[in-house]
Amino acid sequence: MLASTSRNSLKRVSKKATLWSSQSECSVVLPVSFFRCQSTQQQVATKSAPRSGSSAIRNKPWSFVPDQTFQGTARHSAIARYQFRSTGLANHKKTVDAIRMCREMKEEGVKPDIIIYNNLLACLAEDCQVLEAWATVEDMASMGIAPDRHTFHHLIHASRRLQSSAMWDIIEKMNAENIPPNEQTYQLMIQRFTAGENLEFALQCIYEMGTRGLVLELTIAQDVIRLAAELGFPRLALNLAENFEATSVRRLSPETWMRCLASSAEALYTEGVQRCWQKVVDLNITPDEGLCLDVLHTAGRHGLSDLATDVIRVLRNLGADWQEHHFAPLVEALCNAGKLKDAFGTLDLMRSSNIFPTVTTTQPIYDVLKQDINKVDSAWELLDKLRSEGKTIDRTAINAIIRAAISLSDLQRAVGAYKAFPDYKCVPDIDTFNSLLSGCIVASHRELGDRLLLELKELGIKPDATTYERIIILCLTQVTYEDAFFYLEEMKAQKFVPPRSVYDAIIRTCVAAGDSRYTLALDELKQCGYTVSNSLQKFIDSGGRESQSRS
Repeated sequence: MLASTSRNSLKRVSKKATLWSSQSECSVVLPVSFFRCQSTQQQVATKSAPRSGSSAIRNKPWSFVPDQTFQGTARHSAIARYQFRSTGLANHKKTVDAIRMCREMKEEGVKPDIIIYNNLLACLAEDCQVLEAWATVEDMASMGIAPDRHTFHHLIHASRRLQSSAMWDIIEKMNAENIPPNEQTYQLMIQRFTAGENLEFALQCIYEMGTRGLVLELTIAQDVIRLAAELGFPRLALNLAENFEATSVRRLSPETWMRCLASSAEALYTEGVQRCWQKVVDLNITPDEGLCLDVLHTAGRHGLSDLATDVIRVLRNLGADWQEHHFAPLVEALCNAGKLKDAFGTLDLMRSSNIFPTVTTTQPIYDVLKQDINKVDSAWELLDKLRSEGKTIDRTAINAIIRAAISLSDLQRAVGAYKAFPDYKCVPDIDTFNSLLSGCIVASHRELGDRLLLELKELGIKPDATTYERIIILCLTQVTYEDAFFYLEEMKAQKFVPPRSVYDAIIRTCVAAGDSRYTLALDELKQCGYTVSNSLQKFIDSGGRESQSRS
């Protein structure tokens, strides 16, 4: 078997040797370079491997000696060298060097072509040298070179700081040369309009591109979307963004979606905020705290409780410290969504996070409860459910119920809510007593007001300016109002500046009762820097007979 294999191998080698000999016979038609290589390899073969008498088969690889005198490529022409040089100057925006190159070409007698002219125009366009650019075009015409689409593009770019009429003149010249605009043409036009905040013309160019079947470039689309968002058109910006991604394989940058989200949040555009927020979450982008607050306000206004909850989560991931102004929109969103129980529960969550709810925080709860007395009663059922679930009832929740009852002129329910504090293991605060005192004013219930002041002192709660203001006005509702002056002096002793409403009420009461002490109150009002309103002055001049609303 080995012998037969050797015979077959010798046959194949002999056939190749015959083929090589036939190729050497036809070497007269091969180029010179092949002859040099062949002669070189023959010389090397002769020196390195002498022919054997027994066999003509070579058993070593061919060796080649490099020929340094051989020129493999032809020299570049002068025009080619200047084309390459002008392209580099245009890429680096070296206008002065490009002009010097043109002078060298003139001295050498090299005629420029369309490539060199366009590279020169590119340099001039970057510097907005419009006159020089048009002079270059005229020189092209004198040389018998017709402008192409790139020529007009450079002219449009050079005239970007002129009025739009200059650009339209260039477009007309393009049409006269039967050069239709392409994507780059519209790109230059849209860039000009977006730089001038001319959104209408930018949209018109986008529409014309669609009718011509041209594709909008990514950066240009982002510029138009950004402009629409900044000008306060969030719906338009969002529609442009979604339409671009639906018709293109490319995707907008995260910054573009953030701009759409910010514009929608500033305009309280519900649908835009929801869609953009979902897109931002899908892209794993973390908005800043300011943008999160804007989104929270939109969620609170329109009752988007799920969105508000997600924003609170993002704020925690962002590393921002939770504050009262973060949870206030969440409470509002829950109330507007009809989730009053969750709103009450959020107050406990805030307190457990060392965030103290205020009257402003519970304002949305108050707005819901004050609509109907039945809603006030149903609020107690919600609090009982939370208590049965092991949740802690925050005192601001009961304060909201008290305020709602007083707004419905139901002082009895308000007092009943005040007495329910121990049942929910809560302690009233100064806002509780201030709300009850306002109810006493409406009912002219001085006795209840005195009892509330006594309990306030027993709890060790220090009265604030609002407390003194309401107790003074409560005293003025009585026939004997001497205590009003006592509390006024006590208020000043506590370093509180009496508000204008206090002096207004005292002056009106004294004038109506013929009490000359109104002049003292009037002097103090002026000393505090307040001005006498027209209605109050008319009331004083009429001796209290003219009924005017309190200013």
